Amino acid sequence: MYHIYLIEDDENIRFELSGLLCRYGYTCTAETEFETIAQNAAASGCDLILLDINLPRYDGFYVCREIRKASAVPIIMVTSRDNDADELMSINLGADDYITKPYNPQILLARIESLLKRANSGNTGLSFTHNGLSLDMAAGTASFCGSTEELTKNEIRILHMLMQNAGVIVSRNDLIDALWQTDEFIDDNTLTVNINRLRAKLAGLGAEGYIKTRRGQGYSV
Repeated sequence: MYHIYLIEDDENIRFELSGLLCRYGYTCTAETEFETIAQNAAASGCDLILLDINLPRYDGFYVCREIRKASAVPIIMVTSRDNDADELMSINLGADDYITKPYNPQILLARIESLLKRANSGNTGLSFTHNGLSLDMAAGTASFCGSTEELTKNEIRILHMLMQNAGVIVSRNDLIDALWQTDEFIDDNTLTVNINRLRAKLAGLGAEGYIKTRRGQGYSV
């Protein structure tokens, strides 16, 4: 079940849209705390964000830019202003799609479904999000709660494999096999060193204990 994070200041629209999303099988968080909206959204672990441009504290452009510093989660910008400049600004700031009010609910749902399919297929590609932590393989970074840390090639591959198999124990041998893509020799001790360094970086982001050791079996997230 996909989790949609709704950022909309109009109470009536927020209520109607939340109901629509729930009826179509999504879980929905409708944010009402606009002071820390970008941090909350980035840390939510959601699968997609619906972001209104006209907000009371910070506008949607600012919020989009701040979310993109910490997360690659798909974003659809929603606005009552129908002009090319807003659409161009949204895309330049990292939004994935743009829709103008009043919109046909079925069209919005179709765009959400299409974007989620692309993002989910991206789980074999460039970006992953799990339990609030985002891995951007293209940028070589991990992000959590608004903070970002650069990772080495080996750390990226380890985190990629664990997130790709979230909830499943990944054996040390499988991780070593994944790391054979590098030019350097990987043995059991090298894996331990890389795991420890990765854990330290994630702890520095605030994701303490994100990688769990399954004694005698391997690791999981």
